[in-house]
Amino acid sequence: MTRLLTAGVAAALFALVCSASAADPAKSADAKEFFFKPNDRIVFLGDSITEQYQYSSYIELYLTTRFPDWNLTFINAGIGGDTANGGAGRFKAHVLDEHPTAVTINFGMNDGGYGKFRADACKNFTQKTEAMLKMAREANVRVALLSPNAVDRRMKSNGVEYLETQKQFYAPLAGAAEKFNYPFVDQYAITRAATERMEKDDPKAQKAKPYGDGFHTSAPGGLLMAHAILTGLHAPALVSNASIDVKDAKATAKGCKVDDITTFPNGVGVSFTRTDAALPLPMLKDWLPMLPYTNNLKDLNWYGLAVKGLPAGSFSVSIDGKEVGKFSDKELAAGVNLGNLTSGPLYDQSVAVLNAINDKNQIVHGRFRGIMLGGDKYWNTAAGRKRRPEEMARRLEEATAAQAEIYKLAKPTAHKFEIKPQ
Repeated sequence: MTRLLTAGVAAALFALVCSASAADPAKSADAKEFFFKPNDRIVFLGDSITEQYQYSSYIELYLTTRFPDWNLTFINAGIGGDTANGGAGRFKAHVLDEHPTAVTINFGMNDGGYGKFRADACKNFTQKTEAMLKMAREANVRVALLSPNAVDRRMKSNGVEYLETQKQFYAPLAGAAEKFNYPFVDQYAITRAATERMEKDDPKAQKAKPYGDGFHTSAPGGLLMAHAILTGLHAPALVSNASIDVKDAKATAKGCKVDDITTFPNGVGVSFTRTDAALPLPMLKDWLPMLPYTNNLKDLNWYGLAVKGLPAGSFSVSIDGKEVGKFSDKELAAGVNLGNLTSGPLYDQSVAVLNAINDKNQIVHGRFRGIMLGGDKYWNTAAGRKRRPEEMARRLEEATAAQAEIYKLAKPTAHKFEIKPQ
């Protein structure tokens, strides 16, 4: 059944500490309903917003760090200025010929024309979208259909008008997805709700600025989009969760293993070794302004720690000897989210993974833009056309080898945690 994600966005203010509440990620972490699966070959199809390699790279980062043994392949087939008409025309060559198992389709920003609503353009957009869905269904390829992000009225001169055009223009997408029994994420509704809150909190877009020109993403906008897409496709929230009982020197854990628990004299602190099955996303500094509008990533990046039985006071948490946060005994007893740390060994490792993903995607983009699309003029010559299939295969092998190295970087290791009084 098609799953339509509505525009509800949590109103939490930014905080690095998130308590485990009724929506406890530790109780809802299940990948069975997640759209992406182990061994997927994933193609991101779209226009310039896809070709930016921001939201798509952040989705890659989530999938690589959360599932370091999934053996995924990522191909970006975004073309600046493209539309659903162009996507349908190149769907076989740029999507199906890559033998994907999963595809995201993200067209509509250019299709709407950036002006008043036009019924004829909307009809063509819907027909071409359904044509892509039909080709995917016939090839037995899973598709996640996405509406585009909402334009930011604070940053785009015609944003007031086009924001309403977008709403009407994308309305048929839910029905198109349901027709072919594919999931649909109403990214427009989600990002519009978020930007409307930004308009109230930051009317001049001095801090919360997801789109530099009102619709192309900057890093904060890439996070906003990735969060909307991943949560809409039922991505598990939980990285791992550990709860330590100081008095009994015992632990309960999910997604990790806790060993070597040592309590301090009089129970004023504790140390232990924690080995996780996955890494949290790194909380990039550019992402911080988006946290109030992405539920503090509580529903996507929960790396939980609870320590119960500490005396009243303030405590520091260190990982491998480096202090990463300060919390009260009550905060630690309730549980804090260390996934939002902006420094420390976990952060450093995840940033290294992101950097490697960005490097690998230079190969992917060069293969697609330079060779397949003929951006490098040599590949349009007779000699180049003859060599093109061999070079395409070689570049894909190079990207695959780079992905294997990324998985090595993403492999979790054991870390020594220490919680001691200030």
